[in-house]
Amino acid sequence: MSKNILQDYPLAPENSYIRSEAESLISEDELKRRKRIRLFTYICIFIVFQIIVMTAFGLTVMKVKTPSIRLGETNVQSFNSVAATPSFITSFTTQIWVKNTNWGPYMFDGSIATFLYQGVAVGQVLIPKSKAALHSTKKISVSVSLNTDELPSNSTLCSELNSGIMTLSSQAKLTGKVELMLIMKMKKSATMDCITAFDLSTKTVKSTQCN
Repeated sequence: MSKNILQDYPLAPENSYIRSEAESLISEDELKRRKRIRLFTYICIFIVFQIIVMTAFGLTVMKVKTPSIRLGETNVQSFNSVAATPSFITSFTTQIWVKNTNWGPYMFDGSIATFLYQGVAVGQVLIPKSKAALHSTKKISVSVSLNTDELPSNSTLCSELNSGIMTLSSQAKLTGKVELMLIMKMKKSATMDCITAFDLSTKTVKSTQCN
């Protein structure tokens, strides 16, 4: 009876163990290869991502732009003119705006803003040493007094006073440094070149244009 049972269920061939061991070795090698490929793919993706991040960082945060400086709101305190002479004396308050679009503060030294009539200086005002924070505009309030003592006798001031509109130009230059990441400091100079038109009938500022 036992012999019949053994005949019904034959023993497995001896080489089946060898084949199973070979298959397991092949599968382990294949798994290792796939892991290496996956690791290499992740490394490549990481490197590409880092390149993209560093490029974007260099084109935005680390790119230093030149700050701009211009005149802001101007309020005339007094304006006295004599067309016959011709001459004028005026005083007004204005703001000097220093706009910084960098990802770091702009620290600038003290300077002077000069107001001119047809290229001749008629007044100056001090711009104090200060700082414009990152992505902000520093507004400096100043009081200005102008007179025509230095104007030549052949100026066209008389015709402008009679026309009711007088124009003045203003110029200034700031020198300073933009600080990035608390370690890098880049030198940058900002210049102002504005033209202001005064309405003599109302004694107000008609317009201000800055380059």
